Amino acid sequence: MITRRALIPFTPQRRRDDEPYPIDEGLVTTRDDAGARAGQLALALPPEKLERREGATRGPEPAPSARIYVNRNLRLDAIAWVGFDMDYTLARYRQEEMDRLSIAATVKKMVERGRPTSLLEAPFDASFPIRGVHVDRKLGHVVKMDRYRYVKRAFHGGRALSRDDRRKLYHSRPVHVGTKRFHWVDTLYALPEVAVYAGAIDHLESLAKPEDPPLDYAALFDEVRECIDLAHQDGSINEVIATDFARYVERDPLLPETLQRLRAAGKKLFVLTNSGPTYTDRMMKYLLENALPELPDWRGYFDLVVCASKKPSFFTRTDAPFYALDEQLANPTEVTELRERTIHMGGCLPLLEKHLAVGGDQVLYVGDHIYGDVLRAKKESAWRTMMVVQEMSNELAVLTEARNQLARLDELGELAEVIVDEVRLHQTQLRHVERQLESAGDSPPSALAAARIVHKKGLERSRARLAAVEKEADALEDAVDRAYHPAWGSVFKAGHEVSSFGDQVEQWACLYTDRVSNLGRYAPTHYFRGPLDRMPHER
Repeated sequence: MITRRALIPFTPQRRRDDEPYPIDEGLVTTRDDAGARAGQLALALPPEKLERREGATRGPEPAPSARIYVNRNLRLDAIAWVGFDMDYTLARYRQEEMDRLSIAATVKKMVERGRPTSLLEAPFDASFPIRGVHVDRKLGHVVKMDRYRYVKRAFHGGRALSRDDRRKLYHSRPVHVGTKRFHWVDTLYALPEVAVYAGAIDHLESLAKPEDPPLDYAALFDEVRECIDLAHQDGSINEVIATDFARYVERDPLLPETLQRLRAAGKKLFVLTNSGPTYTDRMMKYLLENALPELPDWRGYFDLVVCASKKPSFFTRTDAPFYALDEQLANPTEVTELRERTIHMGGCLPLLEKHLAVGGDQVLYVGDHIYGDVLRAKKESAWRTMMVVQEMSNELAVLTEARNQLARLDELGELAEVIVDEVRLHQTQLRHVERQLESAGDSPPSALAAARIVHKKGLERSRARLAAVEKEADALEDAVDRAYHPAWGSVFKAGHEVSSFGDQVEQWACLYTDRVSNLGRYAPTHYFRGPLDRMPHER
């Protein structure tokens, strides 16, 4: 049976206060307007009503995709250091181009290792995977779960599993996603390996003969991951990107100004990336060099740069030393004190925090990887976190386009509740009449017989109406999901529940947004107010 909240995309209903900063600091407060339909259907849209003191003004509100969304209170004026990951954070990759390059390089490695050459010509759907799915290495499935580990959708290769198949495989016992069997795809960087895995399963199974042993899905997935890692390590991917940054990387014109604005407000900035120093230097030159007259050298934007950090283990190691590189990015020398305008390698969290010399909650770290950047930083330190979710613009665009459909789903949910009450009423009255008929024996009053017919027909009509409502709702759900993604639906939602990915974002990211430069739309002293969190009995 559908419910009123069914199928609404990721709508943290408690989120608000994401409006741009006022020019007169501290003069704008928000009023909870949770009953408004826009508040139910929109992704943390700022409240429409604002109370202001006389004379208070503010700039124009940014578009939804330019806003920063809040899970936990954060005072930007209390932040002394702001750190950034580089890939998919400062550097926004063009995902379609990256997928094509990574898939081709990975498949080539697989053929070199002995897979049939026909794999080079096999179709691989780069648009198939989304962030937040899990790979079932045992069965060769790709699955999407909600926050309660209910498998909402599943594919074997390019074939969707039926609801009965999903129930039989995943709902008869708990799904233990923390085991080696399940691999979580929690970064855009990992999407190509899922596309290769699904396409390889389809192709290799189509070539299999009856006498051949079954395909080892776990070994195949490990092979795909090894090959894509090799392609990154030997330059098959990074070297191609570095020779044509314009094709693979979207240069954000607002990024330099955003970083400089943070610096002008007295905040110190650092880079903490897993990329090597040479690639980092070339990428950052492309993004920042000569963007602002006062900062011709990209290193001038940052007080500290750390490459090859080996996150997430960077956050758990305790004694890994830092190495400083010379101007030619060579001759690494172990150092006990980090240097300005110097590129470093390696290191660990305790040594970095010693250099930062501030309380952990005075550090805001911005990254795209929910585990390697956000979760580990949150678990191992008191750092505050902001997650860059590059899919936000698409999610918000679909949310806007689907408002009429979502409103209709809301109406259908309310109608279903009314019809269910009708069904229960007819069932109750029918049971009462039948008990009276049983007590009357062989000569029941004609009125009782007529009442039974009335309630039976009423029950049939109500059930038919409920079935029609549910059918329309299912069709609308499919249409809305396809608007987000034809195979998986919304990144943040799984049916009417928050997806496992959305749950992680809510749990570990203090803030989340579409891109780093959205920070520049808020004052360096802005107070990001988190949602008022109520339990169901408090609402």
